[in-house]
Amino acid sequence: MPNMQLKKNPMPSQPVEVRINNFNEVDLGYTLDMAISEAQRCLNCKTRPCVSACPVNVDIPDFIAEVANGNIEKAYEILSKKTRLPAVCGRVCPQEIQCEGKCVRGIKGESVGIGRLERFVADWHRKNFGVKEEKIESNGKKVAVIGAGPTGITCAGELAKKGYDVTIYEALHIAGGILVYGIPEFCLPNDVVEYEINKLKAIGVKIETNMVIGKVLTIDDLFDMGYQAVYIGNGSAVPNFMGIPGENLNGVYSANEYLMRVNMMQAYLQNSKTPIRKSKNVAVVGGGNVAMDAARCAVRMGVEKVYIVYRRGMEELPSRLEEIKHAQEEGIVFKTLTNPVEVISNENGEVKAIKCVEMMLGEPDESGRRRPIVKENSEFIIDVDTVIMAIGTSASKLVTGTTEGLETNKKGLIITNGKDGLTTREAVYAGGDAVTGPATVILAMGAGKNAANAIDKMLQEK
Repeated sequence: MPNMQLKKNPMPSQPVEVRINNFNEVDLGYTLDMAISEAQRCLNCKTRPCVSACPVNVDIPDFIAEVANGNIEKAYEILSKKTRLPAVCGRVCPQEIQCEGKCVRGIKGESVGIGRLERFVADWHRKNFGVKEEKIESNGKKVAVIGAGPTGITCAGELAKKGYDVTIYEALHIAGGILVYGIPEFCLPNDVVEYEINKLKAIGVKIETNMVIGKVLTIDDLFDMGYQAVYIGNGSAVPNFMGIPGENLNGVYSANEYLMRVNMMQAYLQNSKTPIRKSKNVAVVGGGNVAMDAARCAVRMGVEKVYIVYRRGMEELPSRLEEIKHAQEEGIVFKTLTNPVEVISNENGEVKAIKCVEMMLGEPDESGRRRPIVKENSEFIIDVDTVIMAIGTSASKLVTGTTEGLETNKKGLIITNGKDGLTTREAVYAGGDAVTGPATVILAMGAGKNAANAIDKMLQEK
């Protein structure tokens, strides 16, 4: 019989007063008994709305049924048929608007904790089995992948399993992309990402780091080296700014720089070679996951007062609900319906405060959200000594600007034929944020998987 309790089994986590002083993972994960109890809440419906709501169509009821019966390795086998990064997706996917958002149990209570179960299964496998090398027969064909983030990892893994000789070219000194430089360890530990990278290597994928395609090599060079197809998954990592007075002051960071210094360069360590200025009051401008991550990092860096400054209301915040909840628990102040208009300087050319205006919501814009409108005579000051801009990113032109025949739209994003990811250049495919702009990890993975299938079909027909 199904477990008909209305609420999910709670996720154990670090107490707030403890976690704000460390960068260890906040959520501690289910025990086996908790996972089985939660899995037994699944009704195994015939229509399976959760599966259709998953961008990579994981067989969710099937893996959950195995968990309910205590067959955790079997559950992992089912999961891994559709997703290469279950431990990652279980932690950072917006389940509330995808699989869990369509769960039938959510009609009269809380949905099944699909993400929590996915994480449990992946973690259990990692702890019990580690990484095993797998010998795959080569088909003699070579494919290059640009970028070792979620979409590149997925594309490379799918192609390697089909027998292709795959090399990933990564611009940074370690692989993982946004998973290591953009997501803090208290949300996604680096050893989880490292495990997924090692699984790739175990099936024969080669990874070349410090390789900036467009500078060190071009796409034309890759074809000259014998690659028969190229997948571009280099993301969209050029930070956006508001264009307001004072954005060039000492003490204004992009969220990219701030998070990279904290996550990858470990700026929180006393002897860090890439430290971050000691701040008393910080304003993070934006309302997405990146803004929440930056704000929560600031708390852990010892900042006394951290503000989220967002021009729409709490209901419009695009961040995951879990991130918002954690941020509120950690004492972050939400200044919603607020928009900065100037960063104010002190006598030393450093940030002293931000001047803001109050906003109100008007009619919906092209995104479907109500448009923020400035209230007249509503200016006010927030005293801060650091500002972090987390208002999105744009596409880099390093690859597109050095490749003939590769067309982009007015935002600099690569134009493709849609689902397959084929660009306007023959045998060149693209996906993830380089095509869509900033989006979710699971959507980037879906793009990488689709492109891998399309590349395979194209090369098999040659």
